[in-house]
Amino acid sequence: MDDNRDEVVVSMPLEPQAPRDEQIRRCIGSVFSCSLSARERELVCVTSGNSYLGSHVVKKLVARGYLVRVTVQNQVDFEDMKELIREEEMKRLESVVVAKMGDLDSLSEAFRGCHAIFHTSSFIDPHGVTGYTERMVFLETEGAKNVIEACAMAAYVKRCIFTSSLLACIWNGNYADKVVDEGCWSDEEFCRQNKLWLALGKTTAEKAAWTKSRELKVKLVTICPGLLMAPSFPNAHTQTALPYLKGGQVMLQKGILATEDIEKVAEVHVHVYEDMNYGACGRYLYFDRVVRRLDDAIRLENGLKMHGLLSRVRNLLSEEEDVEIPIRLSNSKVSKLVFHASQRSSCRP
Repeated sequence: MDDNRDEVVVSMPLEPQAPRDEQIRRCIGSVFSCSLSARERELVCVTSGNSYLGSHVVKKLVARGYLVRVTVQNQVDFEDMKELIREEEMKRLESVVVAKMGDLDSLSEAFRGCHAIFHTSSFIDPHGVTGYTERMVFLETEGAKNVIEACAMAAYVKRCIFTSSLLACIWNGNYADKVVDEGCWSDEEFCRQNKLWLALGKTTAEKAAWTKSRELKVKLVTICPGLLMAPSFPNAHTQTALPYLKGGQVMLQKGILATEDIEKVAEVHVHVYEDMNYGACGRYLYFDRVVRRLDDAIRLENGLKMHGLLSRVRNLLSEEEDVEIPIRLSNSKVSKLVFHASQRSSCRP
């Protein structure tokens, strides 16, 4: 049994960091895993299972019968994770592993033997003034490189489902009538000049992941969701909304402020992974609603208790109920994938 990882036993405190040769792997859920079908015995790893999105991806995978390993960075993260995932779901995990995004060796050990890596980790600072700083751009990008490299080194199957953001697509400084789709990238210099740090971090991290995956022959797909709802509109997830909505007035005015329910975002991660056997590849923009009316913008900002965050542009928008901002986003690619996935699912005995 491998002895190079710190792991957490569910419902028990995280062990203090020990020298590498003394670290002990503890597996959980072995009784559960022995009776699973061939598909359900696939071991997958989710980074940052303590995050809002990561925890939902974990729950979707567990519900579909996958054997799931989860990474956290420290004891605090593990305690946060226990608040988000029910005890009975925790008991069905293969293991919870300490692996820092900046530590290639610990990531490699965490990914060893996995059929796929779901990289949902992000460097949101819920206690900061802006929620995301310039320093986090560097950390997120380096973490993305390490994840792809560790996947190439240690995963049983070199596949990575990588969570990016719609923000990596929409900020190019050119507001022509072109519809934003998977071929669009945010302009890094524009993001720097306007201090759109989360958009910059997601853009550079995703680009780095694509470069590294081509170099190391890792099969990569990226998902670019809109603003996460908790769980549905107009209830945005507060911690991720603050950095996401930097520049929100422009997004609203230009018809590119999109949202998606957290449950559906997590579900599409699983759909994309399963569809990789049928040709899923590249990038997928994912959202189910574009905020097109002033009253919806006010509902969204009121839910966040950030009055005026979006509606300051009311002089540029019509307050008439039947007037809507034109949509300049396309999610047709992922819509086709979800449709075909549902068709295959309905055909199963």
